[in-house]
Amino acid sequence: MHQRARSAEDKTRRSEDLLKAAEALALELGGVRYITLAPVTERAGLHRTGVRRYFASKEELLLELAEREWGQWRDAIKGEVAGRAGLGPAQTAAVVSETLVALPVFCDLLTHVALNLEGDVGIERARRYKTNAFAAHDEIATVLDRASTMTLEQIGNLLAVAITLASGFWQVSHPTPTLAALYEQEPQWGHVALDFAPRLNRALKAFAIGFAETIAPDDGA
Repeated sequence: MHQRARSAEDKTRRSEDLLKAAEALALELGGVRYITLAPVTERAGLHRTGVRRYFASKEELLLELAEREWGQWRDAIKGEVAGRAGLGPAQTAAVVSETLVALPVFCDLLTHVALNLEGDVGIERARRYKTNAFAAHDEIATVLDRASTMTLEQIGNLLAVAITLASGFWQVSHPTPTLAALYEQEPQWGHVALDFAPRLNRALKAFAIGFAETIAPDDGA
């Protein structure tokens, strides 16, 4: 029993090392699109083939990282609104956008999860990701509902927009080397590489205010 417990602890620690290595490389290289397994395993201090003991593929590793980042976003929002109440739409949007901006790898991964990561793993692994991501999302909505003047429905709409905009804005604000070189040659196109944080903050504030001012159908509108 002791040996099995130690083996389980070792596996958890090694898995965590691989996830931390993948996150660090994503930050250093400019996105998860540049990650390959060999540098990840080397950074984690494992043999090149060692990753297969913990993750069946790069997609499974990155999906695990995305799942973990959902938990980090949930915890960041809980910490940000702890002890606060009566947050207006603009303040609620600021909490959502600022916590997302602080998790750049998560914003990046949101695009890749939808495009390919969920579809390139086994169904049970996809189920686990969906289960934990939805649980984190619902907890975020509940926490914001308690702290904000917005309704739970309005908060749900805001979170849907936030996830979509954060993933899209992050990608265009971090162009590939080819596009970066193109924007240098054609400055009139460079505005596409927008400043991520200010644009996300402004957009979510506008959406939050708009959602809060929307009259529900059953209000007699």
